[in-house]
This record gives sequence, C-alpha cells and structure tokens, in this order.
Amino acid sequence: MKSAVETLSPTRAKLTVEVPFEELKPSLDAAYKKIAQQINVPGFRRGKVPPMVIDRQVGRGAVLDEAINEALPQLYVEALQSNELEPLAQPEIDITRFEDNETLEFTAEVDVRPEVELPDYHGLEVTVDDLAVTDEEVEEQLQALRERFGTLTEVQRPAAEGDFVVMDLVARRDGEVVEGAEVSDMSYQVGKGGMLDGLDETLTGMSAGETRTFTSQLVGGDLVGQDVEVEVLVGSVKEQELPELDDDFAQTASEFDTVSELTDDVRERLTRGKRLEQAAAARDAVLEKLLDLVDVPLPEGVVDSELSARKQQIEQQLAYAGTSMQAYLDSEEQTVDEFDADLEKRVRDAVAAQFVLDQVARSEELSVNEGELQQHLMQRAQQSGQNPQEFIQHMLEHNHIPEMVSEVVRGKALATIVEAATVTDASGRPVELTNLMPDGTIGEPSDEAGDVPSDVPSDVPSEG
Repeated sequence: MKSAVETLSPTRAKLTVEVPFEELKPSLDAAYKKIAQQINVPGFRRGKVPPMVIDRQVGRGAVLDEAINEALPQLYVEALQSNELEPLAQPEIDITRFEDNETLEFTAEVDVRPEVELPDYHGLEVTVDDLAVTDEEVEEQLQALRERFGTLTEVQRPAAEGDFVVMDLVARRDGEVVEGAEVSDMSYQVGKGGMLDGLDETLTGMSAGETRTFTSQLVGGDLVGQDVEVEVLVGSVKEQELPELDDDFAQTASEFDTVSELTDDVRERLTRGKRLEQAAAARDAVLEKLLDLVDVPLPEGVVDSELSARKQQIEQQLAYAGTSMQAYLDSEEQTVDEFDADLEKRVRDAVAAQFVLDQVARSEELSVNEGELQQHLMQRAQQSGQNPQEFIQHMLEHNHIPEMVSEVVRGKALATIVEAATVTDASGRPVELTNLMPDGTIGEPSDEAGDVPSDVPSDVPSEG
C-alpha cells in the first residue's frame, strides 16, 4: 500500500491511498465466506458455496463491495499511522479508482490535530486577588450554624421578615388553576427570596388564616415568564429563636469548648476554601496567559461539534430546571446573539486549551499510572453523586476510560505549567501553590513535582 498526504489547512489533511489488489485478498476471501453463509444454492451446503458460483448468483460487484467495506477502515488507519496523523473526527472517504484484479485507490479528508509550537512557559507571571476572610463572612457562617440549632415557636401576630410561615399557594391564569402551580402546607422563611417575585412583600404583615392575592410570573412550566394571579393562604406564623453564641453553644454545636475556638475554626475553614479558590484563579490565569502567547489553529468541525454539544447540554439543564432559554437570557440580561458569541468564545478557548495542554504533556513526557486514574475516577464519581463502583463500571462498558486518562494527563500538564509560573496576589505576596493540599491546607515541601492541585478548568473538553 502506498499513501501520500496533502495538507489542506493547518487542521485538515487529505490522504490519497493506493492499494494493490493482492493486498485485498484477505478481505475478498472474507467477503466470499460471509456471502456463502447468507445464500442458499441447490446442490451446496450453506457456507460451502464456491466463489465462482457466488459470482454467478450474486455478482462479482457485490462481493467486491463487501470486501472494500471490510478493508477500508484498517487501510485508513494504516495510512494515518504511516503519515503520523492524529484524526479528530470521522473522515470523508471517496473511492477514486477501482479496477478488478488491479488497484484500489481512495482519498480521505479529515480534521487532524494541529501542530502547536509552545513558547517558553517557565516563569509566566500572573496576579490573583488577595486571600481575605472578612469578619462579616465569619459572622455569616456562625449565624447559619445558630440557625441550624434554632427553634420555631408559633406566634399570634402578623408575619415579619425572618419569620417562618406555613402556607398554601395556588396560581391561576384567566381563572383556571395552572397545572403544577399549586402547593399545600409549605414552610417558607419570609424574606428568603428565590421563589416568586412579590411573595415576600405579600407575606409581610399577614396573619394566620389570612388570604391575599398578588400578580407574579412563574419561573418554570408552560407559562414561564407570563403573568399569573397567585393566591396565598397563611396557615401559621412561627418565630425563630436562636441560641446564644456562647461557650455552651460551642460545646453543643461542635467539638470545641469555647466560642473563641469555634470562631477560629470557622475562620480557618473559610481560609482554606478561599485558598482553593485562589489556586483555581491562578490556574485559570496562567493558562489564559499561555494561550495568549500561542497561535492555535482550530478545526472548525471540532469547534462546531463542541458548540452544538454545549448548547444541547444547557438546554437540557434549563428544561430540567423547568425554565426556557428565553427566560434564562432575560434573567442574565443577554440577547441571543450575545449568548451565542460568548458561548462560542468559551468553546474556542477551551478547544485551544486542550491542544496546548496535550502538547505540554508530550513535551514533559507526562503519563498516568493506575493509582492516579483510580483516584480521578473516584473523584468524578463523588462529584456526580454516583456509586464509585457503578460509575467505574459505566466508564469501562462505554469505553470512556481514554477520556478519563486524557483528563488526568491534562490536569498534570496544567499543574506543571502553574508550578513553573510566578504567581503573586494583588499585594505582591507570592501565592503558595506547590504544597497546597486538596483540603486547602499547606503541606510540607515535597521532593516530587506535581503537587499543585491539577484540576483542569471545567471549560476544557475532555477529548478532541
């Protein structure tokens, strides 16, 4: 077999493959054997029909078609390998010449992985926000903890902000009850928000047994975004009583003896979370800085495919949440054109990041061992809320393990880039990333590289 490659663009190639007929003999024999199992010819047992009889009964052309269809996939793969091409999509194959007992010639056009010339990514300089935990944030966490241990007492007065009410709600449109927009005995905290516009204002001042009606718009269902009349009946009003923030509370709500120790622990937990957020911002900033230095040709077919998948995923999530794309755009104050442009930019950046990280992985000769893959699979299962064994079994059955391997390798490539960068906060202080642990603590210095948390930004596709 002879093959030649023509570069149509930095991301698309055309293979021309010429195959001598004798190399098709194994596929031709297989075609005769397969057809012999499918036909009945008097005087011959099934599967034992000679080729010359098959040629008369079925036709030589049908046999040749079967042989070519069987041989083409492997011939295409061999041509890719001999020309060191990495395909990114299914090829467009065209048989340009075929002469029985002489030659088969075909062409294959396919999107291929572009060549990426990496700049020196050692010493990239980026700045991230300062790590700061405010007293207000600590107070908010302590308040939430107090609310967990709070008690509700029914009161005989109108509802005020912070009170809990048990209520019935029903929405009507033109006097008819809207399907799915009716609830009974629902507990709700006045002032919490996030349910229906106008609900908190309506509930404020209502007493048990009182009914009021207000106009609002549903956030889900067939009438999303349309005005409906909502009737609310308050069944009871309850006042929340919170425990005092003292040493007794600290001993009840935690393992600490004093409220001072509890407060210090809350501040430390917030600091760990902020430290992880700062590390994520550093990863994003370093990757963005590197992408600005690299010209990455993007295969439009891959971009279009990823863009279509992202749109479908968003629409499914919105449908699951009971809202429409238009309602989502209204809430984000975006037009359709603005949304499409923003999504396309994010997809193009993500595809470019994928190619850059893959090239870094090759340059650094990064690989994945079984323990790293197992840990990644466990983390992915935890993130998706699935049973780890069931998740791993699903990945195996659907051949998704190569994708998981790619995710780990790209994560290690990103960690390598970040470790080689100079990251400072807005105040000019160096940001510790090398010894940052998954829980947000700073570990002891390690002699081994790769301790930087290696999560790949969520916008980076897992495969190309």
